[in-house]
Amino acid sequence: MQVFKDKIAVVTGGGTGMGRELCRQLSAEGCHVAMCDVSDENMAQTKALCEEGAPAGTRVTTFVADVSIEAEMEAFRDDVVREHETDYVNLVFNNAGIGGGGSLIESSREEWEKTFDVCWGGVYYGTRTFLPLLLASEEGHVINTSSVNGFWASLGPQTAHTAYSAAKFAVKGFTEALVNDFRNNAPHLKASVVMPGHIGTSIVINSGKILGRDPKEMPDEEVEEARERLATMGFEVGAVTNDQIRLALQQRAEAFRDEAPMTAAQAAGVILQGVRDERWRILVGDDAVGLDELVRSRPESAYEPEFMEELVRKTNWALGS
Repeated sequence: MQVFKDKIAVVTGGGTGMGRELCRQLSAEGCHVAMCDVSDENMAQTKALCEEGAPAGTRVTTFVADVSIEAEMEAFRDDVVREHETDYVNLVFNNAGIGGGGSLIESSREEWEKTFDVCWGGVYYGTRTFLPLLLASEEGHVINTSSVNGFWASLGPQTAHTAYSAAKFAVKGFTEALVNDFRNNAPHLKASVVMPGHIGTSIVINSGKILGRDPKEMPDEEVEEARERLATMGFEVGAVTNDQIRLALQQRAEAFRDEAPMTAAQAAGVILQGVRDERWRILVGDDAVGLDELVRSRPESAYEPEFMEELVRKTNWALGS
């Protein structure tokens, strides 16, 4: 699919970050876009940006949906059919995701399962729900966002990262299996797995809001848990007040967005070029490329402290900092 003009694209998590940039760059090429997100306000901002840069006649629609709930994804699909007056779509970007549920032991089951359900279930429901419309197209492509945590289940030796990593491994395996499934049973369809490194998005901020962990509203008992986590990571927090902890967590989330080595716009450009090139495996960012090479060369030591030291030395890795 070399040209996106007049195609119809579905994008989950279109309110911010890479989802917003995918919507913006696709619509700028004359691709009709249907996005969903849990935030109507964020999507309104994305839609306004799309309409500023899109050619006349390009349709951009929004729909509030939680990708982890199948009935809401089915309602989103029905809205796409209705609003775009179509019985097919060409592109499905299963992009929505959150972070959380780091520890199977320490994290609540509710948070763990919500993280897994959004990051894996959203991809499954997005693919399953829109598959009939993809099959009805002349050419179609499913693009599923995994992560470097889809081949390296860690943020470093001092940080548990189980729910997100398990989900992203599932996304990677599922998408790789789709490559062969489509080749045998729907040869006009393609599948790609996207594995970004540290991209400047609001995923940390958004995840906190969705999981009830907004630093500004965090109750004291959760602040104490955060204090313990920071202490295990080597931060001196014994004399720090709870409000200072809250501020530090907020600043950390903003720094993840604002100080990343690659912007969301740059990442979206890499993803769309990967679709044009029909690459089934799309690494996004020099840190992702470097980590991929290192894991492949040293799989048995991938979770040892020495591996992290070499990773930082070779790639300036900062995702867990």
